[in-house]
Amino acid sequence: MSDPLLPFSGAVEADPPDAGVPAHYGSWIHEQRNLVAGSGFVDLSQREVLSLVGPDRLTLLHALSTQDFESLGAGVHVDALVLSPQGHIEHGFSAVDGTDLGGDDTLLVHTEPGGAGPLAAFLEGMKFMSRVDIAERPDLAVIGLPGLQWSVVERDELVTLPDTLGPPVGLLAWEALRIAAGIPRIGLDTDHRTIPNEVGLLNAAVHLDKGCYRGQETVARVHTLGRPPRRLVLLHLDGSADRLPERGAPVEVAGASVGFAGTSARHHELGPIALAVVKRNVDPAADLVVDGVAAAQEVIVDPEVGLHVRPVLGRLS
Repeated sequence: MSDPLLPFSGAVEADPPDAGVPAHYGSWIHEQRNLVAGSGFVDLSQREVLSLVGPDRLTLLHALSTQDFESLGAGVHVDALVLSPQGHIEHGFSAVDGTDLGGDDTLLVHTEPGGAGPLAAFLEGMKFMSRVDIAERPDLAVIGLPGLQWSVVERDELVTLPDTLGPPVGLLAWEALRIAAGIPRIGLDTDHRTIPNEVGLLNAAVHLDKGCYRGQETVARVHTLGRPPRRLVLLHLDGSADRLPERGAPVEVAGASVGFAGTSARHHELGPIALAVVKRNVDPAADLVVDGVAAAQEVIVDPEVGLHVRPVLGRLS
């Protein structure tokens, strides 16, 4: 669908997989600083929205995902994952229940671009006799708010939001703050082998006290014993390079591949940064090279301590 904010003055469209929304409106540094200061909103309508309507919507997701949906209160935003039997991440999504857009019996879910159809198909195949209707909702759009918060609005409402929320901020600003905070995007900062423990999603998207779900054995074992096979890191990239690494590029130590790069951005204070997944035993002080660009690591997932929890990097400012 055509994005109503792309015609705004100065708007430049983002690259795939985020095509269709503005990357910036002429000054990504100024826009980042505005968002940090609490002003504006980000068009995240490239993300895809599903609605789950019916009395069994929470029970269904509770049984199939890593999150505690049975205790979810109205208006509370959560992240969740669907895992393979081996504990690898197959689907990632964010959700909110009981909003004004849907009512008390509606849960809204949003995914990465291209993720809604496969997630809907999976849920349809697993709902059996559950009383829930699942539908894709192109009439709804996700927006980002200061503090890396989000909301869902009517897509037609996007064009009027500057009147109430202030000037729109481009996706590049949002991405820089997200990367600096160490928050991965499923499918962009992960691969088909990623388990939640490797990328700091315990507690964030995995409820450690809920009952059984597919893949729980792997998550619990690694959580209890510690030392996941790989770990998410924040890369501080050489600022003299005139480009950012390609997503998926090898991360190397002394010419040997030790991982892969995820998303990257230019931060208004930190300079060029990226997320990467590297082998657990890579020395945190090692000099890295990613796509020809030198980089230093900042630990997100601890390589040594068991019961891993992603630390708060405090990079929203």
